[in-house]
Amino acid sequence: MKLVIQRVNEASVTVEGKVISDIGKGLVVFFGAGEGDTEEMADKFADKLVKLRIFQDENGKTNLSLADVGGEVLIISQFTLYADCRKGNRPSFVKACEPGRAEELYEYFLKAFQWRYGSVKKGIFGADMKVRLENDGPFTICLDSWEGESTR
Repeated sequence: MKLVIQRVNEASVTVEGKVISDIGKGLVVFFGAGEGDTEEMADKFADKLVKLRIFQDENGKTNLSLADVGGEVLIISQFTLYADCRKGNRPSFVKACEPGRAEELYEYFLKAFQWRYGSVKKGIFGADMKVRLENDGPFTICLDSWEGESTR
């Protein structure tokens, strides 16, 4: 499982010319599921995402969590996080989870996060989405499971 987390001032996702989700200050999370990923991993990632202290406090230190700042969250599925570009010039996606299982894990992750935090906005699994965001910082964090190990 891989998450690319961007701290944003605002963001939106558009499908077929229509804005389907938008947020103000908070996080945009790109979610990718890989071979062998599990609901247990999704739970650990949801816990970590809620608790990450990546917002600035009054002293400019990254010391506050999403809840501390009342931030919003937009979670978007993105299988291309599993691109392997080590050989040749065309990415391989063989390590990405098959689409049916990936969608199950995406929906599970959304629910797991919502249960821990509350409101969450999302993209549409498998859709051609246009994502617009204003990265705050810029501040980007990557979380991933590797060879069966999940985020601590």
